[in-house]
Amino acid sequence: MTGLIDPGVRDLRAAAEFTRVARFYQRWHGPAFGGVSGATSPSASPDGLAIAFTGEIRTGLEGHPRFRLCLADGNGIRRLTDPESQVNERNPQYSPDGRRIAFTSDRETPGVQQLTVADPVSGRLRDTPAVDGTVEYLQWSPDGTRILLGVAGLAADLAGGEGSGSVVRGDRAELPAWVPEVDSGISGDHWRGIWIYDLARDSVERVPATGLNVWESVWCGPDAVLAVTSTSPGEGAWYTADLRRIDLAGEAAELVHEPDGQLGWPAASPSGRRRAVVEARSSDRWVVAGDVVVLDTQRGTTVKIETGDVDVTHLQWLDESRLAFLGVRGLETVAGVHDAGSGQTTETWSSTATCGDRYPVASFLPDGSAAMVHSSYSVCPELAWLREGQVETVAGLGHGGADHVREVAGAVEPVHWTAPDGTEIQGLLCTPDGEGPFPLVVNVHGGPVWGWRNHWMLGGAYVRLLVSRGYAVLHPNPRGSSGRGQEFAGAVFGDPGGADTQDYLSGIDALVARGVADPERIGVTGASYGGYMAAWLITQDQRFAAAVPMAPVTDWYSQHYTSNIPFFDELLLADGPHGTAGRYRERSPVTFAGRVRTPTLLIAGTQDRCTPPGQAWEFHQALLLAGVPSTCVVYPGEGHGVRSFPALIDQGARLLDWFERYLPVSPGIPTPAGPPAQQEAP
Repeated sequence: MTGLIDPGVRDLRAAAEFTRVARFYQRWHGPAFGGVSGATSPSASPDGLAIAFTGEIRTGLEGHPRFRLCLADGNGIRRLTDPESQVNERNPQYSPDGRRIAFTSDRETPGVQQLTVADPVSGRLRDTPAVDGTVEYLQWSPDGTRILLGVAGLAADLAGGEGSGSVVRGDRAELPAWVPEVDSGISGDHWRGIWIYDLARDSVERVPATGLNVWESVWCGPDAVLAVTSTSPGEGAWYTADLRRIDLAGEAAELVHEPDGQLGWPAASPSGRRRAVVEARSSDRWVVAGDVVVLDTQRGTTVKIETGDVDVTHLQWLDESRLAFLGVRGLETVAGVHDAGSGQTTETWSSTATCGDRYPVASFLPDGSAAMVHSSYSVCPELAWLREGQVETVAGLGHGGADHVREVAGAVEPVHWTAPDGTEIQGLLCTPDGEGPFPLVVNVHGGPVWGWRNHWMLGGAYVRLLVSRGYAVLHPNPRGSSGRGQEFAGAVFGDPGGADTQDYLSGIDALVARGVADPERIGVTGASYGGYMAAWLITQDQRFAAAVPMAPVTDWYSQHYTSNIPFFDELLLADGPHGTAGRYRERSPVTFAGRVRTPTLLIAGTQDRCTPPGQAWEFHQALLLAGVPSTCVVYPGEGHGVRSFPALIDQGARLLDWFERYLPVSPGIPTPAGPPAQQEAP
């Protein structure tokens, strides 16, 4: 057993485990420092020869990476803007004629994205008039004369998948330490709206949409936009959003679809005659996977189209009739095209590898080819074309550090098992080299409506850390996960911590029976809903030797009154917070803290509005009162999940040490009593 750290120590920088984890990340990222090591937001050039994208650049293990406008073509990867600049650039989009790339930049004010237009050949930049807020997304008009801008007020909420907190972090650094945080409800800076930039006039104008908060929008013909809207800008209002056509000339906002569930990824044909949107049971904004609803204004029809059992995560009209889509089916990523004229759907690609970030996305051309960021657990991200069902690599982002971490992080395989009620459950299993049984860590995904995919960053960076140290890591996709249809996704609503509890436990049983997992060395972790389940499972079953819930919910009642998404817990629990009984009490881990015997490390961030840090603290205090070893670690400045260095190093060191302390890789080594449980202050 390696030297153990005192879990109550606030500053670990002198600890051997901290140094080991820092070396791991340095070995991983160091060879790529200063270069492009990650990619998001691909945009296909109309001629099919180049891919514009947002490149991720690190210069050290400090803070967040920088994001820059980049281009991949037959000559490799190049940056299109000043490589020495410290700005962040996002959202690249080729113009329809391929002569320009629109993107956003925070060059004027850090964190505030504004529109810039670039010439991809000369590199010449064209600044545009500022909008009131920060630009979150953009889209060229079909004729290339205007650009639609989705703009958020500076106090608007980030979605949980984006880290929670405000769109632009506050100005605390400029204020004395004694100045309080103040909240008085909704203000003008919380709203999201639409602006239009006119290239010929070099002017921007806000689209009037009085009383509507616009979460997503796209062009719907030359004179309107199709938008997902609500009557309040609060993050919880997204769960009740509808679909509207907003006229650019006036304030008309025609309601075109009221969903059964949540909406995402609106798309409209060039003329606006046909519209489409994904309708799904969802737990997070920007994390929407479900059925495709197509509205034909000429025929006056609204239909859910056939997608071959795919939960769709991306939509794009290729022309007036053909609708391209991407999505998930089980553990596969799938692409297809639906012809709205004939009603026929054609699957064009399926793979156990994937593309995109949280969910599959790509940038399609009219011929059906698509630009994507392709990866798997064993394939470092690469810019690639999907053509005629084949992935053609344009430029890989691999380097010596990526090669090393791939070599030490074992292998991944798909697994499936049967829950006690006969439901088949799928998952992905990462195992180190050598023969089992291994100590097993169950890594529960967030949402709960989301799903693990065979992705380069499967399960988070700490998964490769665990596997490199000899742990097997199971990534289950229980009921509630995407990729199995809306009935499967909806099975968790009204029953969180119910039937899905058995999905996890039966998965452990299956791996023990296979000889993969040692039943005496089982741990559990996860973030968000995964953090909730990591806390819940140890109240329901005594087999767990250690638990690390991250950004958890532990008390649904206090969650309702401190979170920025109180509507969601009512939706998930199918109950209300009032009264002394019901699911708010029956499904809260803190209610059953007296049952727990599992040593627990809780991790949270001070800026998390989705699952506030008080949730971790509440369960920690309950465990201490029950005599259970518990440590609570709250990272300043972090939101819904730890995302910046060196906090990631500290988190990795604490997580590894906790599991090594209570389920060591080498069996038979007695677990030390360790120091008494400590409280870790922010």
